[in-house]
Amino acid sequence: MKYTITVSLLLLMLASCTDNEPQKQPTKDTKTVQYKLATVQQGGVASVIKLPAQLAAFQEVSIFPKVNGYVKQVLVDIGSNVSAGTLLMTLEAPELEQAALQAREKYARTKADYSIDKERYNRLLEANRTPGAISPMDLSTVKAKLEADSALCNAEKANWQMQQTMLGYLQVRAPFAGTITERNVHPGALVNATVKDRPMLELKQNSHLRLQVDVPETMSANLQQQDTVSFYVASMPGKKMIGRVARKSSNVNYQLRNERIEVDVPNNDGRLASGMYADVALYTKGNNTALSVPKTAVVVSTERKYVVAVRNGKAQKIDVVTGASTSTTTEVFGELRVGEQVIENASDEIKEGTAIE
Repeated sequence: MKYTITVSLLLLMLASCTDNEPQKQPTKDTKTVQYKLATVQQGGVASVIKLPAQLAAFQEVSIFPKVNGYVKQVLVDIGSNVSAGTLLMTLEAPELEQAALQAREKYARTKADYSIDKERYNRLLEANRTPGAISPMDLSTVKAKLEADSALCNAEKANWQMQQTMLGYLQVRAPFAGTITERNVHPGALVNATVKDRPMLELKQNSHLRLQVDVPETMSANLQQQDTVSFYVASMPGKKMIGRVARKSSNVNYQLRNERIEVDVPNNDGRLASGMYADVALYTKGNNTALSVPKTAVVVSTERKYVVAVRNGKAQKIDVVTGASTSTTTEVFGELRVGEQVIENASDEIKEGTAIE
């Protein structure tokens, strides 16, 4: 009986403790991810990009000798401004003068022979009017010799003219107006037409320069002729100069993936020089066929580049190709539609098919 009462007391105590404990309610995870949505816009992104460039002469030429000879006179020096056709230097080559003299004498001799043959042929034609006076064979022979002497005379005349042309190469003239930027010969020096290691003179047209810049292919496609280009040079700190695109190479370098463009730069005051380094700021209006989204909406992984679009209330990854961009917006090309919603703060953690409220 004693043991029965003890057990009963223990049971009552346990029941009392159980009744006093608060009952635990099932918890519900109320944490949800908030996604900020952005709208896909029509039109490209106007952007500015800074690129290195250099100034080059609009025209430049390295002047080498056409014939072998000795330098007789050098009439210009480094920094000389010359006009087109200006005599720059003279050479002397006695063997060329003798060859030209011999060619002239040969031409004169063959011309005289041709004149005699022509006179003889004309006399035979006159006598041939009397039947039987001239043998047909004799007439044919004289005519054949006349034609042969005519061909020889023409050949000697061409040779004489060629020798005169070669003599003309002894006078070196400027092919265009410009400035002598390099001189490597002096009077008495022997120059060889077959050796091209160093030019006699270097001529550059610096009154009109070319600004040459290599533009990434993603941006060059949107550049058109007459688009504005701003540039700065170290020799004039803080001075902004404006130019317009004059030429595009229409060729993308397969290694660097860029295209060469050129801007014409007038330089009548001579303050700029070819070879100067320049910093270029290119302004582009963007591609009208492109779509634009916030830059943070584009996810770049090791396998793909995409945005997360919201379709039928669920996340869907759409592969895209990006174009020009600014600090906040970027151009995209892909299976997107204007006005469609994309997740602005997208990341690789968002799974395909996730419900988006």
